[in-house]
Amino acid sequence: MNARSWEVILVGATLMAVGVASGAHAASVPQGAWTYGPCDTLFTHRGNVASFKKPVDLFAPAFIVTGSRLRTPMASCNIARTKRVNDRLILNLSCATSIAVSSVTVILAPQPDGTMKRYSDANDTIGTTYRRCTP
Repeated sequence: MNARSWEVILVGATLMAVGVASGAHAASVPQGAWTYGPCDTLFTHRGNVASFKKPVDLFAPAFIVTGSRLRTPMASCNIARTKRVNDRLILNLSCATSIAVSSVTVILAPQPDGTMKRYSDANDTIGTTYRRCTP
């Protein structure tokens, strides 16, 4: 093996370690496909893995959480940090679109009935209710 091969292996191992560490932060984020729209027109499931149906509705009120990643129809995000404040989860995301990479904060609150509320900011007391779409 040459030096470049070892470098690739070490970088890969480092990324896997970072992924495991950031996944621990995302452990409290409810996994799955979420929307307040119609599940059957937005998502497709292969086993327990959800994805957006093609053609993707870029403006669909939907997101998918898998491990330490959160995807919307327009962005793919890494969950960099998760903090619990009372009943809410504050997610710090690093999101990439076809145009740019940016930091985004999302406020979620899992509900006792299995739904999840998404709040626009810390002062929002109503939120928007999302439900999990299952296969």
